[in-house]
Amino acid sequence: MKGIILLVLGIGLLHTTSAAIHTLKNFYTAASGDIDFPEFIIVGLVDNTPYLYFDSNTKTAVPKTEWMKKNVGADYWDSMTQIGIGSHQTFKNNIQVAKDRFNQSKSTGVHIVQMMCGCEWDDETGVTEGFNQHGYDGEDFIAFDLKTTKWIAPTPQAVITKHKWDSNTANNEYWKNYITQECIDWLKKYVDYGKNTLMRTVPPSVSLFQKTPSSPVTCHATGFYPSDVMVSWQKDGQDHHEDVEYGETLPNDDGTFQKSSHLTVTPEDRKNSKYQCVVQVKGIKEDFIEVLPVPDAANVVPIIGGVVALLLVVVAVVVGVVIWKKRSKKGFVPASTSDTDSENSGKAAPQI
Repeated sequence: MKGIILLVLGIGLLHTTSAAIHTLKNFYTAASGDIDFPEFIIVGLVDNTPYLYFDSNTKTAVPKTEWMKKNVGADYWDSMTQIGIGSHQTFKNNIQVAKDRFNQSKSTGVHIVQMMCGCEWDDETGVTEGFNQHGYDGEDFIAFDLKTTKWIAPTPQAVITKHKWDSNTANNEYWKNYITQECIDWLKKYVDYGKNTLMRTVPPSVSLFQKTPSSPVTCHATGFYPSDVMVSWQKDGQDHHEDVEYGETLPNDDGTFQKSSHLTVTPEDRKNSKYQCVVQVKGIKEDFIEVLPVPDAANVVPIIGGVVALLLVVVAVVVGVVIWKKRSKKGFVPASTSDTDSENSGKAAPQI
């Protein structure tokens, strides 16, 4: 299963950035094949914090935060439950259509379709943006162009869907209105509901791990909030990017986040140079630094595979979001929803 990829760009700028950009993202994910999680999941995120969850096993939309429980009534959850139930079959059908398009009709493996729609709002400048993107098996499938109110098909298999959806101008106007108005209105409400939580800052706990003296060194930051973070390496006081692999920003089940960065370095180079991991969290002026010690058997801390696997299960079950590795303008690329009735495609997203 592909993971969430939230790349934070701009090393050293997290402490100086003053813009407060809020996001509302709704993920619809359907999967087929031999899976051990629900075949259809909806997750809503405000500022990357889950606020809503629905799956095809429970068939019930539920709040994921106390501020949603407190401020939103039963009618809202009933409506979201009906949207989830109605969308389940549409997305399930989309998997088969996508398999047909990609000549995978007889495939019994795992296949995933996904939609991500939502908006961004800068509460200082008032600038807003919106998006509606679809993907299949970890690759871009089709996306809505807000400027032209047309659909963009980056792959030949999506051209049929593009023509079908482009011909439904009423549905495209619906999406334009949702992205530019409804979504922004709801985002502002949610931010107000959860401001005490969403505006907080929580410092990270930073640790260094290494399986063996020849394996990469992992710098793991966890328990921080907000999700805007940079986990980087320095060599002798200078930014170091060579042989560095940046991990994913993932949610913890307590509402905070975690992120790792992996450095490949020889024991000899560690003896001759000073390496340190630097963690910066937006809104917190302090840098959190862990110095990589000179290699010694006593300094090798094994990573327990079971713990890592458990974290991935928590992400899959609690968040239920699978995002393809390619990055769109938003830094996301959802997994596919293929050819479905264009009216249903408009109704598939939560009417929030």
